[in-house]
Amino acid sequence: MSTQLPTLAEAKAQARRLRDRLRAEGTEIAHAKSLELLAQQHGFRDWNTFHAAIGNRPPEGFTPGGRVRGRYLGQPFEATVIGVEMPRPGWYRLELDLDEAVDVVTFDSFSNFRKRIRGVIGPSGVSRERTSDGVPHLEIDI
Repeated sequence: MSTQLPTLAEAKAQARRLRDRLRAEGTEIAHAKSLELLAQQHGFRDWNTFHAAIGNRPPEGFTPGGRVRGRYLGQPFEATVIGVEMPRPGWYRLELDLDEAVDVVTFDSFSNFRKRIRGVIGPSGVSRERTSDGVPHLEIDI
């Protein structure tokens, strides 16, 4: 088994390339078969086992001490990850220490700066929670 596993998207792309290459050489296989062959190339018994190993990994930077960037209440930030949990597959509860505090109030006569924030983001890096004008509370660039 290789020490550096591909992401789920990279693995699926590798399986497509394998299938295309075999087709070009005159051997037709189903996509499911190319996924199985790819899993075996990486030392796994089958695609389901391989998928479980790579599909449950958090995105790059989603570990304590990791670095992320994104927007909080529409304001750009860069931050260090303080804590991370996975409440369900593909969803991450992050606690972030922002490099620079962001003002979470839009009124001109009042400010409230936050340097530490928490939020839950989905597979696309965006929280379900939204402001009254539809902006996600937390967006992480994945």
